[in-house]
Amino acid sequence: MTVSKNVMVFIEQHDNRVADVSLELIHKANELASTLGGAVEGLAVGGLGLREELERIGQYGCERIYCVTDERLGHFTSVPYAKAVVRGIREHRPRIVLFGASTTGRDLAPRVASELKCGLTADCTDLQIGEHKMGKQTYEDVLLQIRPAWGGNIIATIVSPESEPSMATVREGVIPLPQADHSRSAEIIELGCDLDGSDFPTRVLEVHRGEKKVDLKSARIIVSAGMGASSPKSLQLVRELADTLGGEVGASRPMVDGGYLSKEHQVGQTGTTVRPTLYIACGISGQIQHLAGMSEAKRIVAINRDPEAPIFDMAHYAIVGDVNEVLPRMIKAYREKA
Repeated sequence: MTVSKNVMVFIEQHDNRVADVSLELIHKANELASTLGGAVEGLAVGGLGLREELERIGQYGCERIYCVTDERLGHFTSVPYAKAVVRGIREHRPRIVLFGASTTGRDLAPRVASELKCGLTADCTDLQIGEHKMGKQTYEDVLLQIRPAWGGNIIATIVSPESEPSMATVREGVIPLPQADHSRSAEIIELGCDLDGSDFPTRVLEVHRGEKKVDLKSARIIVSAGMGASSPKSLQLVRELADTLGGEVGASRPMVDGGYLSKEHQVGQTGTTVRPTLYIACGISGQIQHLAGMSEAKRIVAINRDPEAPIFDMAHYAIVGDVNEVLPRMIKAYREKA
């Protein structure tokens, strides 16, 4: 399959509302397409009311959107969605195809890659265009797929230079959400639906959605606990400070692995990438996996008993001390100021 220089983003949607991760990917796709000299395309699959929602995607830098709509596609099911996406890729031959590393993307992307017999790298945290040498052969303008490996202890760059197209799933939050440009618009092209009854081996009868209890991605203030704040007293102080500031409680990976806080609180490469206005790290030493997930916070306050803790190299304000002594004072000061 001869490919173009275009970058295609699978536009994930739920109840005809486009997921933020797809908008983030459009932002990254523009960077990649600019280097390649190609265009940014979207591929959307969904119910009959999807087209109206797609009209706003052009504001984020997507030039054209191919869509497959059918009343049977209102809710995601693996087989028909995969068939529709494969068809769209075969017809329009993008160089790169990107999916969000969501539950939908992690289900869909491997099925599509298997059918197309192309390379796929999962859970990327960055994507770049570069050169790759293999023996005496040099591949130009290949997709460099960057992701943590070995439990987050190293950063690996993966390439599939002979794959047409190259495919990757990308974690939500690692790419900044772009600003909408209301002067831009996208061309929406209906592909038509060629699915028959045999393509729908399952049917969605009911949908139950639970309300999100922790929303680290949208939080303006995050107070995170590390192993230096793992005692019941310390954790209560972390929660109390977060509540006082109107923020969310975050955690390092050891805190989650140890069962002190649930996975939804985890900040870092193997958790959630965050960009709050204020990030307060309580008893967190600052391993590279954690720093990569919160380094873009506008203000970082770090509290640690170890003056050599790596977190202090990134912090705007460093407090050397015990969280059990420092946090009560911070709570009191904020309450008095309020």
